[in-house]
Amino acid sequence: MLFNSYEFLFLFLPVTAGLFFLLGGRSRALAISWLILASLFFYAWWRPLNVLIIAPSVALNYCIARLMQRFIRESRPRRVRALLIAGIAFNVAFLGYFKYAGFFTGVVDDVFGTHFVLEKIILPLGISFITFQKIAFLVDVAAGRVQRFTLRDYCLFVLFFPQLIAGPIVHYREVMPQFERASCRFNPLDIALGSTLFFAGLFKKTVLADGIAPFVSPLYEQAVAGHPLPLVQAWMAAVGFTLQIYFDFSGYSDMAIGIARLFGVKLPPNFNSPLRATSIIEFWARWHMTLTRFLTAYLYNPLTLWLTRRRFARGLKGLGGKHTTAASFTQLLALPTLFTMGISGLWHGAGYNFILWGLINGVYLIINHAWLMWRKMRRLPRALAQLLTFVCIVAAMAFFRAPTLASAWNIVTGMAGGHGLMLPYNVLQHLSGFSNWLQHAGVIAGRPDPEFFPALRWILALLALALFAPNTQQVLGRYEPVLGYGTGPTAAGAPAAGAPRRLEWQASWVWGVAVAVVAAVGVAHIAGVSEFLYWQF
Repeated sequence: MLFNSYEFLFLFLPVTAGLFFLLGGRSRALAISWLILASLFFYAWWRPLNVLIIAPSVALNYCIARLMQRFIRESRPRRVRALLIAGIAFNVAFLGYFKYAGFFTGVVDDVFGTHFVLEKIILPLGISFITFQKIAFLVDVAAGRVQRFTLRDYCLFVLFFPQLIAGPIVHYREVMPQFERASCRFNPLDIALGSTLFFAGLFKKTVLADGIAPFVSPLYEQAVAGHPLPLVQAWMAAVGFTLQIYFDFSGYSDMAIGIARLFGVKLPPNFNSPLRATSIIEFWARWHMTLTRFLTAYLYNPLTLWLTRRRFARGLKGLGGKHTTAASFTQLLALPTLFTMGISGLWHGAGYNFILWGLINGVYLIINHAWLMWRKMRRLPRALAQLLTFVCIVAAMAFFRAPTLASAWNIVTGMAGGHGLMLPYNVLQHLSGFSNWLQHAGVIAGRPDPEFFPALRWILALLALALFAPNTQQVLGRYEPVLGYGTGPTAAGAPAAGAPRRLEWQASWVWGVAVAVVAAVGVAHIAGVSEFLYWQF
């Protein structure tokens, strides 16, 4: 069931929330049980078999966690560690079979010339996010960060429908204490904040992301068909898709966080205006924040720590700021970064293009860290650093979007000018006096393209919103819209940057009308099936 569907908006969500509040007035246990059943129904909507596939995995992880707790009480750390390793191995194997068996079979066929035939495997929806969340839970139990939980609490943690399919990836200790404190009753402020977030996300998805999609897809179809994309068209394809996935994922994150807030739960931030980043490091601290947090905590940090200990055991130096040697930088930072980002790419999709996209971003991060560690000159001007970061991200996104390496290379070559510069005839006519000069300078006149100017207007408008408009976290910052982010007295931790005062959200009729208009426009633009891009992962 899609968040941006009529059945979700007008049936599932109102019924689920209404019964939750009604039951919450009588019994918190009944309200929580109802939320679990509703989440199972939500997950089973596309294919009931999904529940039958994922349920044994959820049950096994619960049993492993329970057994680990028993061994912790009995002071048997070796058994706890063995169970943790077994649990992680099971989850990785579970994910690997359903998501990557076909891909790795194809790799073997490509390398060895074999012709293995693998029956089509049903891919459970959201398996990547569910798997990472279960792994994080097992690690937290083994580390003693989760000390008590019931089967009902565990099921709610894993299956809570707002973040079930595409995150945010949450920790047990982040959300379950909130459910324990929640009254499970109707709260006007939570409803107002949650609705604002939800309808802002719906507008981003149905109006902005889906609005630019028809101009982006034909360009990639041309690249797949082998038609060389000239300079301008290649950049429009790459920038257009970057903006499409930007507003698609930003919209999803707002909707998921908003739905959770309806039930009185604050999810962690997952998206924070990443195109404003002035470095690749900052970009990944703003884009899919909970995935970056997971990979850093459970993959990059343990790998770096293990390698550091090995170097120290051999009497070698570790990382030491400007005095870091090239060997220690390569072993302790470059290789773990490249490995982690390669896994990130593979996690996003079972294909060579996703792996390459991850590795490209890994190289970006390595260069960024090397620059920070050894730079001999002043920092780059902020505008130049932001532009350089943007260009790098857009170029890498071509590999993320293109279905084949050949089509991705087609676009990147065009972005570098390898396919020349061509403008549609109607565009050259529009430029009037400059057209002759441009053609003498080597610009080729192509066939008329009525979509050129509309696409250009979409790109410029969305760029302006992404780069300059305050995001929803800033607008709602006074009320801590996400866990730990806020600008007002209710915020946890240090204040964050907020929106201009005149754009701050308030519980007023003006904002009520504004949100109603945004909601009406967003609902009016729902047209057919339009899945969120990250739901495929």
